[in-house]
Amino acid sequence: MIVRTLADCEQSNRKIVTETWDSTRMLLKDDKMGFSFHITTIFANTETHIHYQNHLESVYCISGNGEIETVADGKIYKIEAGTLYILDKHDEHLLRGGSEDMKMACVFNPPLNGKEVHDDSGVYPLEAETVV
Repeated sequence: MIVRTLADCEQSNRKIVTETWDSTRMLLKDDKMGFSFHITTIFANTETHIHYQNHLESVYCISGNGEIETVADGKIYKIEAGTLYILDKHDEHLLRGGSEDMKMACVFNPPLNGKEVHDDSGVYPLEAETVV
């Protein structure tokens, strides 16, 4: 059995911080569960270009507000507490924080190693340095 608290993970190298988001990676590839689980905060009034070419992701909004825009067709979807969005086709998108930070629960398949950040194309590499 694996037991971790968000507070403990936030105080470790499992927390990654960028200009537009931070992500606490609570479950990673080394845990051998076949997926990874993260609690991510999208900062208010920011925009992040994302295009997961190597991963599928499901995201549940716990709190806050914002929107997601699919690049292919320009559709914009409102995000608020209780919203789930699923990137089932490696959808290139723009994720925007709204008037307050969005707290999100995220699941990735295949699982992340832990150090991933978006490259210039919005992609997480398939392999990255493993968090110890």
